[in-house]
Amino acid sequence: MMKFNRKQSIQVNLSPKRALVIYGPRRIGKTTMLQQYLRRQKNYFYTTGDDFKIRELFKSQDRDRILDMAGQYEIIALDEAQNIPSVGLGAKMIVDSLPDKIVILTGSSSLNLSKEVGEPLTGRHFTITLLPFAQDEIQASRFELENALEDFLVYGSYPEVLAEPNRERKAKILNELASSYLFKDVLALDKIRSPDLLLDIIKCLSFQVGSEVSLNEIANTVKTDVKTVGRYIDVLEKMFILKKIRGFSRNLRNEISQKAKYYFLDNGLRNAVISQFNPLNLRNDVGQLWENFVFMELVKKSNNAGRLDQYYFWRTHGGQEVDIIRESNGQLSAIECKWSETKGNAPILWRRTYPESDYMVVSRKNYLQILLR
Repeated sequence: MMKFNRKQSIQVNLSPKRALVIYGPRRIGKTTMLQQYLRRQKNYFYTTGDDFKIRELFKSQDRDRILDMAGQYEIIALDEAQNIPSVGLGAKMIVDSLPDKIVILTGSSSLNLSKEVGEPLTGRHFTITLLPFAQDEIQASRFELENALEDFLVYGSYPEVLAEPNRERKAKILNELASSYLFKDVLALDKIRSPDLLLDIIKCLSFQVGSEVSLNEIANTVKTDVKTVGRYIDVLEKMFILKKIRGFSRNLRNEISQKAKYYFLDNGLRNAVISQFNPLNLRNDVGQLWENFVFMELVKKSNNAGRLDQYYFWRTHGGQEVDIIRESNGQLSAIECKWSETKGNAPILWRRTYPESDYMVVSRKNYLQILLR
């Protein structure tokens, strides 16, 4: 069983007169992180968004009652806060009137919680986003990580999955998680009405990992309109299931910038959607699994370091392309994901247009040198 340790921490992200909002997918470890922090504290109030009394209190928007409750504690921690009506306004009252108090909110849906806290807490909060565990958060030697690579590609890096040594039970956890996400959380939203359509759209995207996606093509495949497809995909992004990147374009007329690629936040969740947990030697999508894995590991590395790196892909109408472009503090890196090959050359037009950029090939032979440095 693998052990792991988050690079991010609550303590480091606390700041006077600002609430801390912790976003992340369901069952990613938000509650664990919050409870581990609270265990080291003394005077705190903790509850969840299912608490009827706290929901009624914040819904009332009664300033005196809210401040009376908060005034008794040093820390007010509300888990799954997206279920608490007017939680953002209540948190603002506490932050403004009791600036010495620590307010911490967690939420599994950035769609719901960000809507609740967005306007009331503008300029009054910091955020942490928890993602599935990165390679450098897993307490294991390089030898152990390399030996477990196939499991990362097939089953992903959710905490429960990493903690479960049995592959059949890993698959069971992921199937239950996918079902919970897609048919409980997402379908609970007013914008999403059809479970069959939702499943058809996400299956289309799972087969197009690493490829440019045409919403028109998906709409034709699932027999609906483009606007509906776009709305469903937007919700899947905000529910921490998909990650969207656009084409990079700065200098050339023939660079493609309007199309988008979609990656899954976790390989295991992607494989659960298509009910495919076969070993790599029995699959024809290893290249897609590898690109999704590398992309998300790079994103997790940026996220854990607190860097505002931007990610794109690059392609010209003439067919020259690079899988991933990372822009970090003005420095461009062109990244190719190759399962077997270790060498390659950047496209001529890329080198000519962006001569100051870095170029690297990430293969299974060198990936840890890149991800752990």
